[in-house]
Amino acid sequence: MILLYNPKSNPTGKPILPKAVLALGAMLEGRFDYRICDGNLLDDPFATLSAAILESKAEILAMTAMPGPQITEAAPLSKALKEQFPDLTIIWGGYFPTLHPEPVLKSGYVDYAFRGHSELSFLKFIEGLASGSVDLRLPGLAWREKDSAEIHLNPMPAVPDLNKLPLFPYEKLDMARYLRPTYLGSRTISHHSSYGCPFRCNFCAVVNMVNGRFSEEKAVRTASVVDRLVRQYGANAIEFHDNNFFVNEARISEFCGRIAHHGIRWWGFGRIDTLMKFSDRTWTAMKKSGLKMIFMGAEAGSDETLRLMNKGGKQTANQTLALAERIARFDIVPEMSFIFGVPPDPQGNIEETIQFIRKIKRINPATEIVPYIYTPVPLAGSLYDLAKESGFAFPDSLDEWIDDRWLDFVMHRTADLPWLNRRLKQRIRDFQIVLNSRYPTVTDVDMGSIKRGLLKALGGWRYGLRLYGRPIELRVFHHFFPYQRPETSGF
Repeated sequence: MILLYNPKSNPTGKPILPKAVLALGAMLEGRFDYRICDGNLLDDPFATLSAAILESKAEILAMTAMPGPQITEAAPLSKALKEQFPDLTIIWGGYFPTLHPEPVLKSGYVDYAFRGHSELSFLKFIEGLASGSVDLRLPGLAWREKDSAEIHLNPMPAVPDLNKLPLFPYEKLDMARYLRPTYLGSRTISHHSSYGCPFRCNFCAVVNMVNGRFSEEKAVRTASVVDRLVRQYGANAIEFHDNNFFVNEARISEFCGRIAHHGIRWWGFGRIDTLMKFSDRTWTAMKKSGLKMIFMGAEAGSDETLRLMNKGGKQTANQTLALAERIARFDIVPEMSFIFGVPPDPQGNIEETIQFIRKIKRINPATEIVPYIYTPVPLAGSLYDLAKESGFAFPDSLDEWIDDRWLDFVMHRTADLPWLNRRLKQRIRDFQIVLNSRYPTVTDVDMGSIKRGLLKALGGWRYGLRLYGRPIELRVFHHFFPYQRPETSGF
């Protein structure tokens, strides 16, 4: 028996379909006995997994590990289970072991790790364990020598052709628990229709996963998944969690035509420069198919900063403004993320970004602004090099990674960053609270018109006069009448 575990993926325990372990389950289906456990649905993960191991005599526990809440749970849970079941083989996969394999394997309680999209290697590895002959040369595999503690990192795997992989075994889950109310619909669920991204933005962890490689489902396959989610499980809204859903205009146009009859609403990630190339005909098809909102990385208000991020030359600040105006004509809501505090001049970057966001709001007030504080990823390039020159260094142990300081870092909240002093951090926070008050997010479906109007009035005078400092009255309002901040859908 193999246990596939999805650690709690967000602080609230919001049930998001555990697609990473579903992908592994699809590979094992019909070959090995396995069970999926989702930490987002468990009150006591240790007790549940411990009982499952004893009851099923499971020999393998494989879990996905994203930086942030997942490793905060996965690390102590793996350690405790290893102490109780010394012969249990514990395997980690996902973003965190891809980016930071050494701390994972040095921990002593994770036996193997897989980096990148390693479904094919994972299946061969499990087959090797079953036969007693494991091939330690498998792409993506990382392991530690038991005698010397030497760590081995195999070359990264190729990104698999999604059209050749088996479909998710939804029947292994209680799917009703993953249908939830959102801004999009009363029964929202998620899907992942592609792997990777053909771009190499040097602040993005996806680059380390795929290095510019990309694989997407054909439109007919993605549409068939939507059909199944709608007809079999009653979904009326879909969140596409692809790293970049809108890469191929022809695919998107065909997909929209295939799902329009369902009358659902949907959402996905896209790039501004790519979307600007789409024809009005495709935009009209997207609107008719139910596209309600697109998340896209605007990131900065100057071409110089975009070049520093390795987006320049492809995406420009003027394109961001143009898309904000164009998308309004189709009544689709743009969500735009911005990165604050980028070195080497974090203060200049913050002020420049604030002024640019104000331009966007003048052009299209419906634009949702999703702000982040710049946090490096271990990727060779100008931004990471600048961070290291400032004295930044990643932890070298899992014990450090699960400390609150690094949880704040991973969640793009205020963290101890050498180039960002307390005054600048406060400037970012103050602007955010004023902006979010003047323009309350449309995704807060529980906010009534009276509360929304009062909040806009309280934030409006400050926003109009550009007085962002010490918004005490807005903090008091939020304390007594909490309201949702704009955020990436589904996370």
